[in-house]
Amino acid sequence: MPPRQSSDTSRGKAAVSDVYSSMRAAILEGEIAPGTRINIDAVARSLGVSQTPVREVLQRLEGDNLVVYSPGRGYSTTPLLGLAELRSLFEFRLLVEPWAARSAAVDRLANPAAALGKELTGFREIMASSGDLRQDLVAHDTRFHDTILAASGNPVVRHAFAQTHCHLHTFRLYPADVDGAITVAEHTAVRDAIEACLPEQAEAAMAEHIRNSFDRFAQAFEGHAELSPLEDSGPPRKRIIR
Repeated sequence: MPPRQSSDTSRGKAAVSDVYSSMRAAILEGEIAPGTRINIDAVARSLGVSQTPVREVLQRLEGDNLVVYSPGRGYSTTPLLGLAELRSLFEFRLLVEPWAARSAAVDRLANPAAALGKELTGFREIMASSGDLRQDLVAHDTRFHDTILAASGNPVVRHAFAQTHCHLHTFRLYPADVDGAITVAEHTAVRDAIEACLPEQAEAAMAEHIRNSFDRFAQAFEGHAELSPLEDSGPPRKRIIR
């Protein structure tokens, strides 16, 4: 009996993992439109699983802020970010991430340049062999920025940033960098400054990356060309945390 229970448990975990990957991808890629009510039974039948892993996955996706639960209505996918929400999110990033990049550009063991270089190399290999890069680009972007935040040594900042789920939400808006080349170039500039232990350059490269990212994602909105630059509307960016 114990071996069979262990096997059942393993199959159950595999089912949850597969369902999570499928549903997350469908939401990020727009196959399940924003604001769509999710029929648990229909999802279970389409994926060939019971309702149990689907319900567990919906709770995980709620934690990712990709679905929301409403009493009497059940689960629905969350709406896309509005322009004001997008600007607020990137103003927060502009406060936190340049400081994190500056903090990481130090000559000590915590310098994350090697890990960042490995991440960039791995993603370049994916770029050379993969067709649809959206899921891979989201994953790369998440890992790259989290590595820098982790190197800052401030778990409160890292946790607060993770709670924004910015990578998931922004990449739902618009395929702003379809082949990943722009993102890789900007990430490389940040990584190079960190490796060279040049804190001011690392801070500037990260700030430039965030401003450029905002401009790219703002293309999802009509009239984006008239948007004021991100740095003109946000609070001061430099070294807000000491």
